[in-house]
Amino acid sequence: MNCCQCQGIEEVFDTKTAKNDLKRYHKKGPAKSTRFLLDWLKQMGETGLTLLDVGGGVGIIQHELLQAGVVETAVHIDAASPYLQVSQKEARRLGHADRVTYQFGNFVDLAPKLETADIVTLDRVLCCYHDMPALVNAAAGHSDKYIGLVFPRDVLVLEWAVQLVNLIYRLSKNPFRIFIHPTKEIDMRLNQLGFQRILHKAQFFWQSMVYVKAGS
Repeated sequence: MNCCQCQGIEEVFDTKTAKNDLKRYHKKGPAKSTRFLLDWLKQMGETGLTLLDVGGGVGIIQHELLQAGVVETAVHIDAASPYLQVSQKEARRLGHADRVTYQFGNFVDLAPKLETADIVTLDRVLCCYHDMPALVNAAAGHSDKYIGLVFPRDVLVLEWAVQLVNLIYRLSKNPFRIFIHPTKEIDMRLNQLGFQRILHKAQFFWQSMVYVKAGS
């Protein structure tokens, strides 16, 4: 991957972090912001859908939706190879590894070669990518029905906190950065691409959204 941010992701999201995230999931279940997405998708009553889980981490969304029957098959794209390994191991433990395809790399670069899916999810992914328009465009271009997002709220106190964290990364010479993209710009772009927001749940730091494609 030529993307400097993706190279930083490999440094930050290493094997130890991935294993700790999986332990946390086993102990506490999905984070609240992720549960908002999962609960909505489970309650909508559809089954047998396809999922494109971008930056899927340890695979929480795909594991939950596969087990619930909402999703029949999934594709997991991640720029952190340790997370793909941990996710695949968990899928084998749960018995659905044969229904998940794993690809390592930058989703924006891989997008032209990927098929569309009923659901595209980006759970805490927008904040890890510098080019919001390119990422949102790629997600919208690959969703046949729904897009689920979890990303930080763009409020001043959080922007200050992120600047401090990014300073620490800069001083440690790690190319990874955190980004807080304007919510209005994300919403406007998805509207222009034919998606309407149908869920918005906000916490102090994170906000969860689901968009539906017009006419789907």
